[in-house]
Amino acid sequence: MPPKAKITKEMLVDAAFGVVREAGAEAVNARTVAKKLNCSTQPVMYHFPTMEALRRAVYAKADAFHTDYLMNFSGGNPMLELGRNYIRFGSEEKHLFRFLFQSNGLSGGELSRMTGAEEARPMIDLLSREAGLGTEEARAVFRVLFLTVHGYASMLANNEMGYDEAAVSADLELIFRGAVSGAKEGAC
Repeated sequence: MPPKAKITKEMLVDAAFGVVREAGAEAVNARTVAKKLNCSTQPVMYHFPTMEALRRAVYAKADAFHTDYLMNFSGGNPMLELGRNYIRFGSEEKHLFRFLFQSNGLSGGELSRMTGAEEARPMIDLLSREAGLGTEEARAVFRVLFLTVHGYASMLANNEMGYDEAAVSADLELIFRGAVSGAKEGAC
């Protein structure tokens, strides 16, 4: 008789990620993950002594997936592309969006810390170069753009609304130009 296939930690994280994508974070438990892999709950409990440990691992995978999704540019203004991708993610990956941004995964943080984080630095630098802004002005424009795209994406992730690429692009262009103009005039 051949040995049973070994269920790895990575397999469990992938299965739980699939559950989140299909049914939402609230559907993740040892049974749903085990069912996805057609195994008992024993491997889940062996690799993840708590569901919170599994949840953190899935959150990290979802965050990496989200980053890859955002950085898939096809040309044009990279800041507007990033914004469109963020909004499209909210529309196409509703459960992942809610898991990442509406499940208290960002607790303990402040918006100013998020926009000032080292991870945001490449985007701030890019915005500074593209729009001819100083670092602080670029940070202010980035904050305005982030709040706009997050609001848009939240509306799409939480409601049965259609994603309209042309409307999103027009809105982002308007917000971008207004924020850059305001920053250059010292309104920030």
